[in-house]
Amino acid sequence: MVSRLNPYLTFNGEARQAMEFYQEVFGGTLDLNSYGDFGQEDAPNADKIMHGMLQTPSGFTLMGADNPPGMESEQGSTFSVSLSGDDEAELRGYWEKLSEGGTVAVPLERQMWGDVFGMCTDRFGVPWMVNISGSEG
Repeated sequence: MVSRLNPYLTFNGEARQAMEFYQEVFGGTLDLNSYGDFGQEDAPNADKIMHGMLQTPSGFTLMGADNPPGMESEQGSTFSVSLSGDDEAELRGYWEKLSEGGTVAVPLERQMWGDVFGMCTDRFGVPWMVNISGSEG
């Protein structure tokens, strides 16, 4: 898989509706995974979207999710830039450079869905998410 750079949108409970709307606008294939799909079936947010991805015929990729309970987004902070792929060395290199001098919200480490994932804000205030699929560490 080639590494991918795309926007990642954050919603306060309306990710499903928004991502379905964007599918109507751009066409393509929409994949939505709820918090319930990842073992939180009884949680109040079980039907909310933990991760959604729209891939369009024009080659666009748009990702989005609902904030977990207790985390509300503020106007102007409803996006991140996402880097994803399976080239661990390349993506870890980007992570190291992006997080240097910035702040790390989620350390780059194995997550419950099996990938290595981290979130940081670079020294210029831009939020980044890095996901390494199929990583061993």
